[in-house]
Amino acid sequence: MAVETRLAPFLMFEGRAEEAMTFYISLIPDSRVLSIERYGAAGPGKEGSVVVASFSLGGTTVMCSDSHVKHGFTFTPSTSLFLTCASEEEIGRMAAALSEGGQFLMPPGSYGFSRRFAWVNDRFGVSWQLNLP
Repeated sequence: MAVETRLAPFLMFEGRAEEAMTFYISLIPDSRVLSIERYGAAGPGKEGSVVVASFSLGGTTVMCSDSHVKHGFTFTPSTSLFLTCASEEEIGRMAAALSEGGQFLMPPGSYGFSRRFAWVNDRFGVSWQLNLP
């Protein structure tokens, strides 16, 4: 079987991968879980946690996992998921949902480069740039 070259963002969590994945697919239309592999009783991660999963966010494949190793780093806003929204309602809904339990780096507003823009770190630490061109 030939392997095809492809690129996908990969998000590493510490025990919240499935929760984050489920949250993201609930927000973005045409999104779904593609595959999920879980740790068994033999580990090395907590039983039932995510070894690796892939999900589609509006047609873009994203991968994630639960690290069983505690790291001295997490997500940084310098790498973010950029979401182009189709309407004022959608960007407002997305900004509200993603900021719940998170924080705005740039609250929703007009910054001169788009009609409406927001930059937010969600409750999982993942950074999102929301744009209404």
